[in-house]
Amino acid sequence: MSPILSLLPKGSYLVGGYIRDIILGRVTEEVDIDIVVPLNAIEIGKKITNNIESKFIILDKKREVVRIIFNHISIDIANQISSSIESDLVSRDFSINSIAFIFDKKCLFDPFNGLKDLEFSLIRTFSETNLLNDPLRILRCFRFVSELNFRIDDKLITYIKRNKEQLYLVAKERINNEVQKIVNGGNALDAVILVKRFNLFGSNNLYEDSFFLDLNKINYPELNQEEKNKFLPLFLISQILDDASLKKLKFSRSEIAKIKLLRKWHSLLKNKNISQLNELERFKLHQELEMFLPSFIFYLPQNLRLDWLKRWRDMEDKLFHPTNLLNGDVIKKNLELNDGPILGELLQYLSKELAYKRLNNFDEAIYKAKQWIEQNAPKCD
Repeated sequence: MSPILSLLPKGSYLVGGYIRDIILGRVTEEVDIDIVVPLNAIEIGKKITNNIESKFIILDKKREVVRIIFNHISIDIANQISSSIESDLVSRDFSINSIAFIFDKKCLFDPFNGLKDLEFSLIRTFSETNLLNDPLRILRCFRFVSELNFRIDDKLITYIKRNKEQLYLVAKERINNEVQKIVNGGNALDAVILVKRFNLFGSNNLYEDSFFLDLNKINYPELNQEEKNKFLPLFLISQILDDASLKKLKFSRSEIAKIKLLRKWHSLLKNKNISQLNELERFKLHQELEMFLPSFIFYLPQNLRLDWLKRWRDMEDKLFHPTNLLNGDVIKKNLELNDGPILGELLQYLSKELAYKRLNNFDEAIYKAKQWIEQNAPKCD
Protein backbone atom coordinates (compact mmCIF):
# COMPACT_ATOMS: atom_id res chain seq x y z
CA MET A 1 0.00 0.00 0.00
CA SER A 2 2.95 2.39 0.50
CA PRO A 3 3.26 3.47 -3.19
CA ILE A 4 -0.49 4.16 -3.18
CA LEU A 5 -0.57 6.09 0.09
CA SER A 6 2.26 8.34 -1.00
CA LEU A 7 0.18 9.52 -3.97
CA LEU A 8 -3.01 10.25 -2.02
CA PRO A 9 -3.73 13.92 -1.20
CA LYS A 10 -4.40 15.22 2.28
CA GLY A 11 -7.98 14.57 3.38
CA SER A 12 -8.19 11.12 1.78
CA TYR A 13 -9.74 8.25 3.69
CA LEU A 14 -10.48 4.53 3.46
CA VAL A 15 -14.08 3.40 3.80
CA GLY A 16 -16.44 0.50 3.22
CA GLY A 17 -16.30 -3.27 3.35
CA TYR A 18 -12.53 -3.56 3.58
CA ILE A 19 -12.56 -1.88 7.00
CA ARG A 20 -15.57 -3.94 8.06
CA ASP A 21 -13.85 -7.21 7.13
CA ILE A 22 -10.60 -6.27 8.90
CA ILE A 23 -12.54 -5.51 12.09
CA LEU A 24 -14.42 -8.81 11.80
CA GLY A 25 -11.19 -10.70 11.09
CA ARG A 26 -12.72 -11.85 7.84
CA VAL A 27 -10.36 -13.04 5.11
CA THR A 28 -11.50 -13.10 1.47
CA GLU A 29 -9.71 -14.20 -1.69
CA GLU A 30 -10.67 -11.02 -3.53
CA VAL A 31 -9.80 -7.74 -1.78
CA ASP A 32 -12.02 -4.72 -2.53
CA ILE A 33 -10.76 -1.38 -1.25
CA ASP A 34 -12.67 1.92 -1.40
CA ILE A 35 -10.78 5.20 -1.09
CA VAL A 36 -12.30 8.68 -1.09
CA VAL A 37 -10.21 11.69 -2.12
CA PRO A 38 -11.14 15.39 -1.94
CA LEU A 39 -10.74 16.00 -5.71
CA ASN A 40 -9.26 14.70 -8.97
CA ALA A 41 -9.93 10.97 -8.50
CA ILE A 42 -9.24 10.21 -12.18
CA GLU A 43 -5.89 11.98 -12.18
CA ILE A 44 -4.86 10.33 -8.91
CA GLY A 45 -5.95 6.91 -10.19
CA LYS A 46 -3.84 7.30 -13.33
CA LYS A 47 -0.77 8.23 -11.28
CA ILE A 48 -1.19 5.22 -9.01
CA THR A 49 -1.69 2.92 -12.00
CA ASN A 50 1.53 4.12 -13.62
CA ASN A 51 3.37 3.70 -10.34
CA ILE A 52 2.34 0.09 -9.62
CA GLU A 53 1.77 -1.12 -13.22
CA SER A 54 -1.86 -2.12 -12.79
CA LYS A 55 -5.08 -1.99 -14.81
CA PHE A 56 -7.01 1.30 -14.82
CA ILE A 57 -10.77 1.61 -15.47
CA ILE A 58 -12.97 4.72 -15.37
CA LEU A 59 -16.26 3.61 -13.83
CA ASP A 60 -18.00 7.00 -13.88
CA LYS A 61 -16.32 9.87 -15.71
CA LYS A 62 -18.84 12.51 -14.62
CA ARG A 63 -18.64 11.65 -10.91
CA GLU A 64 -14.94 10.72 -11.17
CA VAL A 65 -14.99 7.15 -9.96
CA VAL A 66 -12.14 4.88 -11.07
CA ARG A 67 -10.97 1.34 -10.42
CA ILE A 68 -7.42 0.04 -10.18
CA ILE A 69 -6.94 -3.73 -10.46
CA PHE A 70 -3.69 -5.18 -9.16
CA ASN A 71 -3.54 -9.00 -8.97
CA HIS A 72 -6.40 -9.99 -6.60
CA ILE A 73 -6.82 -6.44 -5.27
CA SER A 74 -9.46 -4.04 -6.61
CA ILE A 75 -9.18 -0.39 -5.52
CA ASP A 76 -12.02 2.04 -6.20
CA ILE A 77 -11.17 5.73 -5.88
CA ALA A 78 -13.90 8.38 -5.84
CA ASN A 79 -14.23 12.08 -5.15
CA GLN A 80 -15.78 13.16 -1.89
CA ILE A 81 -19.29 14.29 -2.85
CA SER A 82 -20.19 16.33 0.21
CA SER A 83 -18.54 19.13 2.14
CA SER A 84 -17.54 16.82 5.00
CA ILE A 85 -16.57 13.20 5.60
CA GLU A 86 -19.57 12.79 7.88
CA SER A 87 -21.98 13.91 5.16
CA ASP A 88 -20.40 11.43 2.78
CA LEU A 89 -20.62 8.57 5.25
CA VAL A 90 -24.29 9.16 6.04
CA SER A 91 -25.16 8.48 2.38
CA ARG A 92 -23.59 5.01 2.37
CA ASP A 93 -25.72 1.87 2.44
CA PHE A 94 -25.37 0.59 6.01
CA SER A 95 -23.72 1.70 9.22
CA ILE A 96 -21.29 -1.26 9.13
CA ASN A 97 -19.94 0.11 5.83
CA SER A 98 -19.79 3.71 7.05
CA ILE A 99 -16.67 3.48 9.16
CA ALA A 100 -13.76 5.50 7.77
CA PHE A 101 -10.03 5.32 8.34
CA ILE A 102 -8.56 8.79 7.97
CA PHE A 103 -5.04 8.48 6.56
CA ASP A 104 -3.86 11.88 7.87
CA LYS A 105 -4.79 11.12 11.47
CA LYS A 106 -4.25 7.34 11.25
CA CYS A 107 -7.48 6.68 13.13
CA LEU A 108 -11.00 5.36 12.64
CA PHE A 109 -13.92 7.76 12.25
CA ASP A 110 -17.27 6.21 13.19
CA PRO A 111 -19.97 8.89 13.56
CA PHE A 112 -22.90 6.48 13.12
CA ASN A 113 -22.00 3.64 15.50
CA GLY A 114 -21.01 1.16 12.83
CA LEU A 115 -18.55 -0.45 15.25
CA LYS A 116 -21.35 -1.12 17.70
CA ASP A 117 -23.50 -2.64 14.94
CA LEU A 118 -20.59 -4.90 14.00
CA GLU A 119 -20.34 -5.97 17.62
CA PHE A 120 -24.05 -6.82 17.71
CA SER A 121 -24.14 -8.31 14.17
CA LEU A 122 -26.76 -5.83 13.01
CA ILE A 123 -27.51 -4.49 9.52
CA ARG A 124 -28.88 -0.96 9.88
CA THR A 125 -29.31 2.01 7.59
CA PHE A 126 -29.74 5.70 8.32
CA SER A 127 -32.83 6.41 6.28
CA GLU A 128 -35.23 5.01 3.72
CA THR A 129 -33.63 7.31 1.15
CA ASN A 130 -30.38 5.37 1.47
CA LEU A 131 -32.11 2.28 0.08
CA LEU A 132 -33.84 4.17 -2.71
CA ASN A 133 -30.60 5.83 -3.84
CA ASP A 134 -29.57 2.37 -5.04
CA PRO A 135 -32.37 -0.22 -4.67
CA LEU A 136 -29.84 -3.06 -5.02
CA ARG A 137 -29.13 -2.33 -1.36
CA ILE A 138 -32.46 -4.02 -0.60
CA LEU A 139 -30.98 -7.30 -1.83
CA ARG A 140 -27.55 -6.57 -0.35
CA CYS A 141 -29.08 -6.83 3.15
CA PHE A 142 -29.67 -10.52 2.55
CA ARG A 143 -26.16 -10.96 1.21
CA PHE A 144 -24.83 -9.79 4.58
CA VAL A 145 -27.21 -12.18 6.35
CA SER A 146 -25.71 -14.95 4.21
CA GLU A 147 -22.05 -13.94 4.31
CA LEU A 148 -21.78 -12.48 7.82
CA ASN A 149 -24.65 -14.19 9.68
CA PHE A 150 -26.00 -10.75 10.66
CA ARG A 151 -29.62 -9.87 11.42
CA ILE A 152 -31.60 -7.05 9.84
CA ASP A 153 -32.73 -4.07 11.94
CA ASP A 154 -36.52 -3.85 12.41
CA LYS A 155 -36.74 -0.40 10.85
CA LEU A 156 -34.76 -1.60 7.85
CA ILE A 157 -37.18 -4.52 7.45
CA THR A 158 -40.01 -1.99 7.24
CA TYR A 159 -38.13 -0.07 4.54
CA ILE A 160 -37.52 -3.29 2.58
CA LYS A 161 -41.17 -4.36 2.66
CA ARG A 162 -42.29 -0.90 1.58
CA ASN A 163 -39.85 -0.55 -1.31
CA LYS A 164 -39.08 -4.07 -2.57
CA GLU A 165 -40.67 -3.32 -5.98
CA GLN A 166 -37.92 -0.74 -6.55
CA LEU A 167 -35.47 -3.62 -6.91
CA TYR A 168 -36.70 -4.12 -10.47
CA LEU A 169 -35.27 -0.73 -11.44
CA VAL A 170 -31.79 -2.19 -10.98
CA ALA A 171 -29.80 -3.67 -13.88
CA LYS A 172 -30.55 -7.39 -14.18
CA GLU A 173 -26.86 -8.32 -14.14
CA ARG A 174 -26.38 -6.61 -10.77
CA ILE A 175 -29.32 -8.50 -9.26
CA ASN A 176 -27.96 -11.76 -10.65
CA ASN A 177 -24.55 -11.07 -9.11
CA GLU A 178 -26.09 -10.31 -5.70
CA VAL A 179 -28.23 -13.46 -5.78
CA GLN A 180 -25.12 -15.53 -6.52
CA LYS A 181 -23.40 -14.05 -3.47
CA ILE A 182 -26.44 -14.77 -1.31
CA VAL A 183 -26.71 -18.46 -2.27
CA ASN A 184 -22.96 -19.01 -1.88
CA GLY A 185 -22.66 -17.53 1.61
CA GLY A 186 -22.03 -19.59 4.71
CA ASN A 187 -25.48 -18.76 6.08
CA ALA A 188 -27.25 -19.00 2.71
CA LEU A 189 -30.24 -21.06 3.84
CA ASP A 190 -31.34 -18.50 6.44
CA ALA A 191 -30.86 -15.66 3.96
CA VAL A 192 -32.94 -17.41 1.29
CA ILE A 193 -35.69 -18.14 3.82
CA LEU A 194 -35.88 -14.37 4.45
CA VAL A 195 -35.88 -13.58 0.72
CA LYS A 196 -38.89 -15.90 0.36
CA ARG A 197 -40.61 -14.53 3.46
CA PHE A 198 -40.45 -10.99 2.08
CA ASN A 199 -41.43 -12.14 -1.43
CA LEU A 200 -38.65 -10.15 -3.05
CA PHE A 201 -39.19 -11.98 -6.32
CA GLY A 202 -42.68 -12.53 -7.64
CA SER A 203 -46.18 -12.35 -6.22
CA ASN A 204 -47.39 -13.50 -2.83
CA ASN A 205 -48.70 -16.78 -4.29
CA LEU A 206 -45.49 -17.62 -6.21
CA TYR A 207 -44.28 -20.12 -3.63
CA GLU A 208 -47.57 -22.02 -3.49
CA ASP A 209 -46.15 -24.14 -6.32
CA SER A 210 -45.13 -27.46 -4.73
CA PHE A 211 -41.72 -27.17 -6.40
CA PHE A 212 -40.87 -24.50 -3.81
CA LEU A 213 -40.18 -26.46 -0.62
CA ASP A 214 -40.59 -25.32 2.96
CA LEU A 215 -36.99 -24.35 3.62
CA ASN A 216 -37.57 -24.22 7.37
CA LYS A 217 -37.79 -28.00 7.22
CA ILE A 218 -34.63 -28.40 5.15
CA ASN A 219 -31.37 -29.53 6.69
CA TYR A 220 -28.53 -31.17 4.88
CA PRO A 221 -26.43 -33.36 7.18
CA GLU A 222 -26.20 -35.92 4.38
CA LEU A 223 -24.07 -33.57 2.26
CA ASN A 224 -20.36 -33.14 2.91
CA GLN A 225 -18.85 -29.65 2.78
CA GLU A 226 -17.69 -29.94 -0.81
CA GLU A 227 -21.17 -31.00 -1.90
CA LYS A 228 -22.75 -28.13 0.03
CA ASN A 229 -20.47 -25.61 -1.66
CA LYS A 230 -21.06 -27.04 -5.13
CA PHE A 231 -24.71 -28.06 -5.20
CA LEU A 232 -26.66 -26.06 -2.60
CA PRO A 233 -26.44 -22.76 -4.54
CA LEU A 234 -28.31 -24.24 -7.51
CA PHE A 235 -30.99 -25.68 -5.23
CA LEU A 236 -31.41 -22.36 -3.41
CA ILE A 237 -31.65 -20.37 -6.64
CA SER A 238 -34.39 -22.74 -7.76
CA GLN A 239 -36.23 -22.00 -4.50
CA ILE A 240 -36.49 -18.22 -4.93
CA LEU A 241 -36.88 -17.75 -8.70
CA ASP A 242 -39.34 -19.19 -11.19
CA ASP A 243 -38.46 -19.94 -14.82
CA ALA A 244 -39.50 -16.50 -16.09
CA SER A 245 -37.37 -14.71 -13.49
CA LEU A 246 -34.33 -16.85 -14.26
CA LYS A 247 -34.43 -15.71 -17.88
CA LYS A 248 -35.23 -12.12 -17.00
CA LEU A 249 -32.34 -11.86 -14.55
CA LYS A 250 -29.78 -13.19 -17.04
CA PHE A 251 -28.99 -16.52 -15.41
CA SER A 252 -26.86 -18.79 -17.56
CA ARG A 253 -28.36 -21.32 -19.96
CA SER A 254 -26.71 -24.06 -17.92
CA GLU A 255 -28.34 -22.93 -14.65
CA ILE A 256 -31.74 -22.57 -16.30
CA ALA A 257 -31.48 -25.99 -17.97
CA LYS A 258 -30.52 -27.68 -14.69
CA ILE A 259 -33.38 -26.06 -12.77
CA LYS A 260 -35.83 -27.10 -15.50
CA LEU A 261 -34.65 -30.68 -15.02
CA LEU A 262 -35.09 -30.41 -11.25
CA ARG A 263 -38.63 -29.18 -11.86
CA LYS A 264 -39.32 -31.89 -14.46
CA TRP A 265 -38.34 -34.76 -12.15
CA HIS A 266 -40.03 -33.21 -9.12
CA SER A 267 -43.25 -32.99 -11.14
CA LEU A 268 -42.99 -36.60 -12.22
CA LEU A 269 -42.27 -37.89 -8.72
CA LYS A 270 -45.07 -35.78 -7.28
CA ASN A 271 -47.52 -37.90 -9.27
CA LYS A 272 -45.65 -41.19 -9.24
CA ASN A 273 -43.93 -42.94 -6.35
CA ILE A 274 -40.24 -43.37 -7.03
CA SER A 275 -40.56 -47.14 -6.54
CA GLN A 276 -43.05 -47.14 -9.42
CA LEU A 277 -40.57 -45.80 -11.98
CA ASN A 278 -39.80 -48.35 -14.65
CA GLU A 279 -36.21 -49.19 -15.59
CA LEU A 280 -36.01 -46.66 -18.40
CA GLU A 281 -37.49 -43.83 -16.29
CA ARG A 282 -35.09 -44.50 -13.43
CA PHE A 283 -32.18 -44.68 -15.88
CA LYS A 284 -33.21 -41.39 -17.53
CA LEU A 285 -33.46 -39.70 -14.13
CA HIS A 286 -29.86 -40.55 -13.31
CA GLN A 287 -28.70 -39.74 -16.81
CA GLU A 288 -30.23 -36.26 -16.73
CA LEU A 289 -29.40 -35.41 -13.10
CA GLU A 290 -26.02 -37.16 -12.88
CA MET A 291 -23.83 -34.04 -12.72
CA PHE A 292 -25.88 -32.29 -9.99
CA LEU A 293 -27.89 -34.98 -8.22
CA PRO A 294 -27.21 -33.56 -4.70
CA SER A 295 -29.24 -30.50 -5.75
CA PHE A 296 -32.22 -32.84 -6.15
CA ILE A 297 -32.12 -34.95 -3.01
CA PHE A 298 -34.48 -32.68 -1.04
CA TYR A 299 -37.27 -33.78 -3.39
CA LEU A 300 -36.67 -37.42 -2.43
CA PRO A 301 -38.22 -39.22 0.54
CA GLN A 302 -36.02 -38.75 3.60
CA ASN A 303 -35.25 -42.46 3.89
CA LEU A 304 -33.71 -42.55 0.38
CA ARG A 305 -31.43 -39.52 0.49
CA LEU A 306 -28.37 -40.96 2.19
CA ASP A 307 -28.42 -44.17 0.15
CA TRP A 308 -28.71 -42.21 -3.10
CA LEU A 309 -25.83 -39.94 -2.13
CA LYS A 310 -23.63 -42.90 -1.22
CA ARG A 311 -24.31 -44.51 -4.57
CA TRP A 312 -23.81 -41.23 -6.43
CA ARG A 313 -20.42 -40.77 -4.71
CA ASP A 314 -19.35 -44.15 -6.10
CA MET A 315 -18.13 -43.33 -9.61
CA GLU A 316 -18.24 -47.05 -10.46
CA ASP A 317 -22.01 -47.21 -9.93
CA LYS A 318 -23.21 -47.43 -13.53
CA LEU A 319 -26.81 -46.51 -12.74
CA PHE A 320 -25.91 -43.27 -10.97
CA HIS A 321 -23.14 -42.57 -13.50
CA PRO A 322 -24.36 -43.98 -16.82
CA THR A 323 -21.59 -44.87 -19.25
CA ASN A 324 -20.95 -47.41 -22.01
CA LEU A 325 -18.58 -50.23 -22.91
CA LEU A 326 -18.76 -49.20 -26.58
CA ASN A 327 -18.63 -45.86 -28.30
CA GLY A 328 -20.26 -44.94 -31.58
CA ASP A 329 -17.13 -45.40 -33.67
CA VAL A 330 -16.61 -48.95 -32.37
CA ILE A 331 -20.21 -49.86 -33.12
CA LYS A 332 -20.06 -48.39 -36.63
CA LYS A 333 -16.85 -50.29 -37.36
CA ASN A 334 -17.92 -53.68 -35.95
CA LEU A 335 -21.60 -53.66 -36.89
CA GLU A 336 -21.55 -51.62 -40.10
CA LEU A 337 -24.02 -49.08 -38.71
CA ASN A 338 -24.18 -45.46 -39.85
CA ASP A 339 -24.72 -42.28 -37.86
CA GLY A 340 -28.37 -41.59 -37.12
CA PRO A 341 -31.21 -42.14 -34.63
CA ILE A 342 -30.73 -45.92 -34.60
CA LEU A 343 -27.14 -45.54 -33.42
CA GLY A 344 -28.22 -43.19 -30.65
CA GLU A 345 -30.98 -45.54 -29.48
CA LEU A 346 -28.56 -48.47 -29.48
CA LEU A 347 -26.01 -46.60 -27.36
CA GLN A 348 -28.79 -45.67 -24.93
CA TYR A 349 -29.91 -49.31 -24.71
CA LEU A 350 -26.38 -50.60 -24.07
CA SER A 351 -25.77 -47.98 -21.40
CA LYS A 352 -29.02 -48.98 -19.65
CA GLU A 353 -28.07 -52.67 -19.80
CA LEU A 354 -24.72 -51.84 -18.20
CA ALA A 355 -26.44 -49.74 -15.51
CA TYR A 356 -28.61 -52.70 -14.51
CA LYS A 357 -25.63 -55.09 -14.53
CA ARG A 358 -26.72 -57.09 -17.54
CA LEU A 359 -23.43 -56.43 -19.34
CA ASN A 360 -19.96 -57.43 -18.17
CA ASN A 361 -17.51 -57.02 -21.02
CA PHE A 362 -16.88 -55.90 -24.59
CA ASP A 363 -17.90 -59.20 -26.22
CA GLU A 364 -21.24 -59.24 -24.41
CA ALA A 365 -21.86 -55.64 -25.50
CA ILE A 366 -21.20 -56.54 -29.17
CA TYR A 367 -23.46 -59.58 -28.90
CA LYS A 368 -26.32 -57.61 -27.34
CA ALA A 369 -25.86 -54.83 -29.88
CA LYS A 370 -26.28 -57.33 -32.74
CA GLN A 371 -29.42 -58.73 -31.12
CA TRP A 372 -30.87 -55.25 -30.62
CA ILE A 373 -30.17 -54.27 -34.25
CA GLU A 374 -31.90 -57.42 -35.54
CA GLN A 375 -34.99 -56.56 -33.48
CA ASN A 376 -35.08 -52.80 -33.95
CA ALA A 377 -33.36 -51.78 -37.18
CA PRO A 378 -35.79 -51.01 -40.03
CA LYS A 379 -36.16 -53.90 -42.45
CA CYS A 380 -35.84 -53.45 -46.21
CA ASP A 381 -38.18 -55.41 -48.47
